[in-house]
Amino acid sequence: MPTAIAVTSADLVLPAPDRHTPGAAVLHPPGQLDLEGALAGTSALLERHGHLVAVVPSWLPRATVQRLHTVRAILETDRIALLGIDLPPLGTALLVRQLRQLSVCDFSPGVLACAARLLSHYIYAGALLGSVAKLDRVPVGLKAHARSWSPGAQFAVLAHPAPHLAKLGTAGAHGGGGALPAGPEFATHLTFARGQLTSDWVAAELAPAWQVQGVMENPLPADSPGWWGTPKLVEFAAGIPDLSVLYQLVASVRREECRWCGLELIGDRCGFCAAPLHAPPPSATPASTARSRP
Repeated sequence: MPTAIAVTSADLVLPAPDRHTPGAAVLHPPGQLDLEGALAGTSALLERHGHLVAVVPSWLPRATVQRLHTVRAILETDRIALLGIDLPPLGTALLVRQLRQLSVCDFSPGVLACAARLLSHYIYAGALLGSVAKLDRVPVGLKAHARSWSPGAQFAVLAHPAPHLAKLGTAGAHGGGGALPAGPEFATHLTFARGQLTSDWVAAELAPAWQVQGVMENPLPADSPGWWGTPKLVEFAAGIPDLSVLYQLVASVRREECRWCGLELIGDRCGFCAAPLHAPPPSATPASTARSRP
């Protein structure tokens, strides 16, 4: 069985792009499942799949994160990877789908876990917002805050990989002097989700400007309004859709062996035990301390 990919909410599981891509397990928060049930469910996943890679978004409540670490500690296993991901909700869901695609390939669990950090660099995540008054994830200037109170104001915001914010005119970015956020320079597929904002800007203007290969609409994740600071939004995320390209991207990185747990890794840190690839250098002894020694 392929390595299990897990999420903390069912709305982070996008439809599979093909019949070969498996789904994702949902690790329910404390309010929905008691500790005994969480232990039983996680044990069953490990029994069936061998290893578990869980995506842990940065916006999760503290109690949910503590539950994940408690389950791993009680089970006393090194076969659970808890991957901290700092992407908007729809971008996180897109990354999860890419990991699901790669889970059926011949990558070891350690390489698959480390691939999350690599793939996140190639995800473009943003939103069309009706207000940026409560947006704290992207730098917002005083003028943008003031313009948020204008009737019908709309803002094109890119949160990842580089922050970007522009106010759109009534005819979109081209009519209001705002600049479209710079898009990816590689082939992508665009996924978007509507909140309480009525606009076709993402599909009608952003998608053609970014020259995406395809566009798909999905329901808005429940945590998106909180992440963006407003329910008046259309969230979007663009990423590499082709499994062969994702495979080559990960396979091209040199593999190492974790000096702590022995699993394979790519990059500079193990996805399972979080140990760095190289041991930190010994701290230098202050000269004054060295002179005072006999």
